[in-house]
Amino acid sequence: MSKPIMTKATAVWLVDNTTISFKQIADFCGLHELEVQGIADGDVATGVKGFDPIANNQLTTEEIARAEKDPAHKLRLKFNAAAQGEEKRRGPRYTPLSKRQDRPNAILWLVKFHPELADSQIARLVGTTKPTITSIRERTHWNIANMQPVDPVALGLCKQSELDAAVQKAAEKKAAEGAAMSDDERRKLLSTEQSLGGDTEPRIPTAIEGLESFTLSGDPDADDKQRDKFDADSLFNLPSDSGDEEDEDEDANKDEDNHR
Repeated sequence: MSKPIMTKATAVWLVDNTTISFKQIADFCGLHELEVQGIADGDVATGVKGFDPIANNQLTTEEIARAEKDPAHKLRLKFNAAAQGEEKRRGPRYTPLSKRQDRPNAILWLVKFHPELADSQIARLVGTTKPTITSIRERTHWNIANMQPVDPVALGLCKQSELDAAVQKAAEKKAAEGAAMSDDERRKLLSTEQSLGGDTEPRIPTAIEGLESFTLSGDPDADDKQRDKFDADSLFNLPSDSGDEEDEDEDANKDEDNHR
């Protein structure tokens, strides 16, 4: 059951001006029965001025009289059509005058970074018309040279949750159509929560994925065996140490013969 406004002040008025039981007042105002009793004793809501529910269109005199005669009767809040909220308005979103000059920049941002959004979605997000969106898409807008793309959320033209919902809807539509998307398009279709929840480390591009473990042969032991067959001396044909010693001995003998 809905509660009256200024519940404690309303309870103060009912305690002071009616003979309704504490339980009835507590149920109507959403308070505890002991709290209402404390109001009557002067221990609770000291200095709070009573709020007349009859004058403020929350209760009728007949409803109060009925509750005074029947302690089991529960007070019912008077129906107020003005407090029920109006029906959701259809059509473009209302944009305050102070922010209307920023709408073209927001449209340019949406067209540039989210081209998958339909004109009807952009119109609902920033409160514009389809001809304006078309002129900005085709760069025929009269002020296109002076426009800069600005995030509509930063401008206060829409909420981040609304933008994410529109992007998600566009992603589902793309998936239903089965159209191939590039990596950039796929990243643009992610919502803010999905982007923040993604991997922080950069991933290896798909084209070269798997090359980090690439080998020329299927058997890794074969590479070790092949490597053991060769050494530096055999590869570069380096002379052995024994040959060098024999050459040095022959040169020494020739020198001795010459001296003789």
